[in-house]
Amino acid sequence: MGATRSEIPESDKWDLSHLFIDVGKWQEDLAWLQRTYPKFQEWKSKVGESAQTLAAVLAFEKSLEQKMERVYHYASLQLAEDGTNNEYLARVGQVQNLLTRIGEAAAFIVPEIMAIDDEKFARFIVDPALKDWRIKLHKIRRMKPHVLSEPEERLLALGSVALSGYDDTFSQLTDVDMKFGVLMDETGRERPLTQSSFSSFLVKRDPELRKRAFHQFYTEFRDHEYTLAASLAYSVKADVFRARARRYSSALEAALFPDDMPIAVYDGLIQSVRANLKPLFRYFDLRRRVLGLDELHHYDTYIPLVSEIETCFTFDHAVEMVLAALAPLGKEYVDALTEGLRSKRWCDRYESKGKRSGAFSSGSYGAPPYILMNYKEDVFADVYTLAHETGHSMHSWFSQNAQLFQDYEYPIFLAEVASTFNEELLTRHLLQTTTDSKMRAYIINRQIDDLRGTVFRQTMFAEFEKIIHAVEERGDALTLAVFKSEYHKLLETYFAENFVLDPELDLECVRIPHFYHAFYVYKYATGISAAVALSQPVLSGESGSVDAYLNFLRSGGSKFPLETLKAAGVDMTTPAPIESTLRLFERRLAELEELLL
Repeated sequence: MGATRSEIPESDKWDLSHLFIDVGKWQEDLAWLQRTYPKFQEWKSKVGESAQTLAAVLAFEKSLEQKMERVYHYASLQLAEDGTNNEYLARVGQVQNLLTRIGEAAAFIVPEIMAIDDEKFARFIVDPALKDWRIKLHKIRRMKPHVLSEPEERLLALGSVALSGYDDTFSQLTDVDMKFGVLMDETGRERPLTQSSFSSFLVKRDPELRKRAFHQFYTEFRDHEYTLAASLAYSVKADVFRARARRYSSALEAALFPDDMPIAVYDGLIQSVRANLKPLFRYFDLRRRVLGLDELHHYDTYIPLVSEIETCFTFDHAVEMVLAALAPLGKEYVDALTEGLRSKRWCDRYESKGKRSGAFSSGSYGAPPYILMNYKEDVFADVYTLAHETGHSMHSWFSQNAQLFQDYEYPIFLAEVASTFNEELLTRHLLQTTTDSKMRAYIINRQIDDLRGTVFRQTMFAEFEKIIHAVEERGDALTLAVFKSEYHKLLETYFAENFVLDPELDLECVRIPHFYHAFYVYKYATGISAAVALSQPVLSGESGSVDAYLNFLRSGGSKFPLETLKAAGVDMTTPAPIESTLRLFERRLAELEELLL
């Protein structure tokens, strides 16, 4: 697991003193919050008295939220440094308890805002006292048709944990109870087959090993298929219940409403991808030929076509590559990021004992957008991870500097745009600067697989979610047989004719965790498409395109996602962004065919 935290040089760790100079200061803020939040009671039953009163309660809530965000940010980052540290665990526990208590104390505010009659609210909203709160109040009030009476809301709140039991069933079953056995790897060593090691077997060069891993893994799913199908069915039933209880026309509408996303955008994504499957089939055929296989199975689709390239980039070199790739975004962007990664120490660079795995970007208002990495010099993908996380961080940086606290947080729909945009610029930079044809093929193959996984695969998932919710909404039964047959039809559509669909693959429909949190995956496909559409004018030097992109980053959560993207020049209500991404896939495929055949 590498070094202990104390053995890592300070220069390689993030500097949390930008948040709190020491734990004492953190404790002072926590104590202030504990003392102050009970004052909410002073506004109970008075929120709608006047525009001034409403402004006062919102300002008080903001003063608590802003401090709370920072206190939580500090505690959670320390816990990410070392999840075994009891002090850190205790602090996060303290903050979570306080969050719950503050949430309970402030629970009356939104219902009282909703209770203000429309005529009175129209007078309030133009009052100068509420000038800074118009966006937030608009977002709250548009939920009004879907907010129920107090007793009904109480019942929904009481039932919420019981209604999400399917999720615990699914995770306990797949993470704890299901045992996948061991497999002999290519070196003759026995290795456990688990949910997380499954993917590492699928990228092995030996086709027999990939095949064994696939069949052994799915045997365990087949042994539990009825329980999993019951969990998935109850997940769908819960979605439909909540949507009907809140007077939405469908579960899909309920999921899209908070982002003000028309169902036509969801349907348009599916139509565009379905109409452009031929290049995907061509890619599967290229895979089959390059891998020297008579027939292609699902377990042959993850192995890189170019055997792993040997690379060794220090972290500083990776930073240089990322900054060079982002140069088209101009001085303000590059200078702020350079300072953040070098002198201000936003990034916690390397693996250490107890440190959280993976990578993330995490910001709070007025503080650095910190990045957690577990950077390895010989893992080329880590350079991409750095580019991805800097995209999130700079989105937060621009948004904080341009927006008020109450409007700065951008929705998930937009979050993946800035991160995949940076990956797109990195790919272009690497292709322009590499002279090695093997490296070039590797980068192109990486991008193709990324687009395949994010656009084609996630769209198929989005279509499945829509279909199974419609079955429940029609009043038909959701059984294992229904799930499998609907999924099988999609597999037949989204995979080529000369592709062998092993019967086990039908069970993928009960295995994907996202299906238990429906109508989220489409955001991956739309996000990458928006990123590609935004990056093309920037990369071709189109006048005004950099400013349009930086204004997109600055807008934070001040507008709804479609409006934000439209202002930047991307209209997600048309097929154009999806189609331009599918054309990029086709162009890259042609380049790869040339390099490999």
